This record gives sequence, structure tokens and C-alpha cells, in this order.
Amino acid sequence: MPRQQADVLKADLCGKVVLVTGGGSGIGAAIAEAFGAHGAKVGIHFHGSREQAVAEVIKRIRSAGGDAFSLQADFRSSQAVAETVEQVAAHFGRLDILINNAGSMVGRRRLAEVDDDFIDQVFDLNARSVATACRASLPTFRQQKSGCIINVSSISARTGGSPGSSIYSASKAFVSTLTRSLARELADQHIRVNAISPGTIDTAFHEQFSSREKLNKTQETIPMQRLGVAQDCTGTALYLASGSLSGYVTGQVIEINGGQLMA
Repeated sequence: MPRQQADVLKADLCGKVVLVTGGGSGIGAAIAEAFGAHGAKVGIHFHGSREQAVAEVIKRIRSAGGDAFSLQADFRSSQAVAETVEQVAAHFGRLDILINNAGSMVGRRRLAEVDDDFIDQVFDLNARSVATACRASLPTFRQQKSGCIINVSSISARTGGSPGSSIYSASKAFVSTLTRSLARELADQHIRVNAISPGTIDTAFHEQFSSREKLNKTQETIPMQRLGVAQDCTGTALYLASGSLSGYVTGQVIEINGGQLMA
């Protein structure tokens, strides 16, 4: 990163309070660490047995001059989502940036295997939690007369994904559309809403839901001839959070995919 741009980010983000949902691994953990490296105060939400991994991220953030703490919650519960947002605002005394990264495919199921419970699980995690977190952040953002929301969508929101991911892909399309809708709705309240849309990023997500053979075949179709890594997403998130660099940017869904999908 050029020194001038790095200086701008440091000035913009140092001391800002950021909540990263789904920050226990992969893209979320990389984003949390990147904000901490620029002096931000980071609330890192996670679910499941990732305490040690999150503790290591917090340690690196603090050694870089930032501050962080963790919150464990099951985001299938709207109450847990709202409480997580409120706890971060209470802990640090404010909330400047909300990054909605939590989500899961839950499982690969073709349409004949999909039932109502599965749809509920996928949409609760990927769609409802985003809407709930955005709503829960509004009182703080309105009081401060400023706010920044960055949602994490997916390339599958536009491509439809691969077989067995139709419900997940639809839930991510919800996130992309919600991003644009809220950008219009909240602009006059000085709240910017954007999204990043990762392509195939080689993280624990794909270790769980994709075979190595499938990933290798996908890699062959990517112009840059490699899968993404979590750190490929951090620069765009930092840019979208910086008022100096992206203060006139809202309602955008930015693709990060090595050319895998071109608009």
C-alpha cells in the first residue's frame, strides 16, 4: 500500500470503533486484524469453538496499537445479533463501522433435499442477521450523525453459485439488494452502506463446503490463475470504511474475484 494512502487510512481509522461479525476465521478475522493494525477498536464476534483463534487475532491487534475484545453469539437468533451490536457500542462508548460478515452455507443441498428448516437456517444466518444488525446499529449511528455499514455478499449472489448452493446464493442476493436499498434510505442520515462480494476465497468455508478437486477446477477459470485469500478482501473493506477515500461512495457492491466474474 502506498505510504500516502496508508497515512490517510491510519488517520481515518485510528480510534474508530468497528464491529466485525463472523470474525473468528477467514475473511472476518483478516478484516478485524487489518482494522486493528490501523489503530481501530474492534469488537470481534464469533460462534463455535474459535476462542483460541480469536484470542490470537486480539493479541496481534493490541501489539499493533489497536484494541479489541471478543463476543460469542449464535446469529441464528435475532436477539443475539441485536445484543452483540449493543454490547460493542456499550463497551467502547460508540460504534462507527459495522461489518456484517457472519454467515454460512450450512450445507450443500440440491433443491429436492431442501426443506423449510434448512431455508430458515440459511436465511437466518446470512440475511436476517444482516438486517437485524443494521437495524440495531441505527440508534448509535443516528445519535452520532454518522455511520458506515459494510456487508459481505458473494459472487454467487450474481452467478447463482454451484449445484447445492442455491439457497445460500439467494440469501447473498438478499444482502446485495439490501445494501443498495439501505444506501438510499440512510444517505440523508449520513450513513453509508456498501458491500464487498468475494469470489472463491480459499478459507475454512471452502474446506467445509467444497472439495479440493472442485476448487482446482474453479482456479483454472480465474484469469489471475489463483484462488483468493482472506487478505485479498481487507484493502477494499478499509477503503470503504475511510471517509477520506470513499466518502462519496455508497450503495456499491464491489466484486473481489481475480476476474472470475466481470461486470
